[in-house]
Amino acid sequence: MKNNQNRRFFRMFYAATASVTLLTGFTSLAAEKNIPVTEPSLEQEETSWNFADAVTDIQESAVSETKAAAAEAYKAYQKKVEEEKKAAEEAKRLAEEKAAQEAAAQAEKEARAQAEQAQASSVSASASEQELLAALIFCEAGNQPYDGQVAVGAVVMNRVRSGSFPDTITDVIYQSGQFTPAVTGWLDSVLASDGYTDSAMQAAADALAGSNPIGDCLYFSTGGGGYQLGDHYFR
Repeated sequence: MKNNQNRRFFRMFYAATASVTLLTGFTSLAAEKNIPVTEPSLEQEETSWNFADAVTDIQESAVSETKAAAAEAYKAYQKKVEEEKKAAEEAKRLAEEKAAQEAAAQAEKEARAQAEQAQASSVSASASEQELLAALIFCEAGNQPYDGQVAVGAVVMNRVRSGSFPDTITDVIYQSGQFTPAVTGWLDSVLASDGYTDSAMQAAADALAGSNPIGDCLYFSTGGGGYQLGDHYFR
């Protein structure tokens, strides 16, 4: 359509030029021959106005095409922004999923390591040794929180593994001058009557399985420094 308007414009321009040329020649001839010259006809005026209209049409067409191009460019820009937004959201989602998977894998790894450590720390004991440990726990920490009971059993197990004490539960508990209930005979009395509690028996089982709330402590008492758990201080 734009090319047709250009051709129409040039045809009109050529016609106008030719008309002016002919009119000029005719006016000159009329002057020589004393021929009167009339005013331009209405058709000539319409030709001039048609020329102006053609220019206006071209301008309006150019404006319309510019607006259309601008609208298309803005639409393309909006589409690009939306695509970039979606890409960023997808990248964020993938990163969060990866972080969650890595955290879960790390937690599983740590749990497996703790389980392996507990298994390595566990000591195989006979039923009689577990009962002996339960009786000692009852005598030493029967009035303490459950963690305090497990801690007493853990001290015994730390000594069994330390190398500085006897290497059996029985020998550690009955080692001379170490545990007051064993020295006074109270331990044997509780053991003979099955006087220990279910809580003490469970604490003994947990200590044998590797449960240890006091680290590598080898001693405990009701006074002095160290890590306090209930009424006892562990060091």
